[in-house]
Amino acid sequence: MFLHGMSATVDAEQDLVMCGSADTAPRALEAMRKLSPDLAIIDISLNGSNGIELVKSLKIECPQTFLLVLSMHDESLYALRALRAGAHGYVMKQAARTQVMLAIREVLAGKLYVSPEIGDQALRELVHPAQKDGFSVMERLTDRELEVLQLIGEGKGPSEIGQRMNISPKTVESHRAHIKEKFGFPDAQKLTLFAIQWVEQQAG
Repeated sequence: MFLHGMSATVDAEQDLVMCGSADTAPRALEAMRKLSPDLAIIDISLNGSNGIELVKSLKIECPQTFLLVLSMHDESLYALRALRAGAHGYVMKQAARTQVMLAIREVLAGKLYVSPEIGDQALRELVHPAQKDGFSVMERLTDRELEVLQLIGEGKGPSEIGQRMNISPKTVESHRAHIKEKFGFPDAQKLTLFAIQWVEQQAG
């Protein structure tokens, strides 16, 4: 439904056309190679992959294509990660149609796009780096660790997480251990409880 709505929004513009779509990272890479679009709109939540990792891959394979990330996830946490990975913009799925089109236009014009609030936050971070609070701990997680945390919060076990991320259960456990260490959780139960609460906050 979201993809249909996005296609209709883009196609309604006289000078723009949606030339293709894909629901997994491998299909997205295949479509990009075949279609060579001017801009790719990427959802962070992809079947079997993470949008941030796809951005990194596309940045290498399709350097001429502008990359705009759309997501329902916390902009304050994911936007800067997406930009560091190579995206040219980040906009929330809940944003108004006019804001989405503004993001598309800005990125196509060769500019970076984030909401004004995130732009202000990025400047503040440069001037006054964050202290060691909960948010800065989240910032210290790698993109892979953040993806594991998200999947733990969604109730996925090590085997399912491994399948989703294309890694072994042993590697999943290694990521879990690093997350637990960075947050200072005494056991896996505390980590799981935190992950569930965090995912619920993201959805709410």
